[in-house]
Amino acid sequence: MRELDATDLRIVRLLRQDGRMSNAKLAAEVGLSQSACLRRLHHLEESGIIRGYTAIVDEGPRSDATVVIVQISLERQTEEFLRRFEAAVRRCPEVQECYLMTGLADYHLRVSAKDAADYERIHTDVLSRLPGVARIQSAFAIRSVVRAARL
Repeated sequence: MRELDATDLRIVRLLRQDGRMSNAKLAAEVGLSQSACLRRLHHLEESGIIRGYTAIVDEGPRSDATVVIVQISLERQTEEFLRRFEAAVRRCPEVQECYLMTGLADYHLRVSAKDAADYERIHTDVLSRLPGVARIQSAFAIRSVVRAARL
C-alpha cells in the first residue's frame, strides 16, 4: 500500500466531516478533477483506509437506549485467542465499539441495550458465550458528555 499524501489525508478529513459530500464538491475542495478525485476515493476504499460510511444519529435526551461500557478479560492473550474473540465480537450487533486494550482488561466494548433487562440478556446470551471470555465487568453510562464523529 502506498503512503497517503497530503491530498489523500485532506480527502479523508473532509469525508469525516461530511460523508455525503458529492464528488464534485470534494474534488473542488482538494483541487483535483472529478475523475482524479474519484480514482483516489476508490483507492482509499479498496485499500481499506475508508472502510465505510455511516449516519451519526443524535439520540438526544429522550433516547431509550442504555449504553453499557464492558471490560472483557480473556483466558489467554495468545494470538489465536485474540483472533477468535475479535472474529466473534464483530458478529454481535449489540456491540457498537470494541477496542483491544492495555491494562487490566483485554477489551473495552460499548454495548447498546434497551434497558437493564435487555443488557442482562446480552450479557448471558451474547457476551458470556464469546470464545475465551474469562471475566466480564460492566458499567452503565449515566449520560453522554462528548460524542464526536471525528477522531
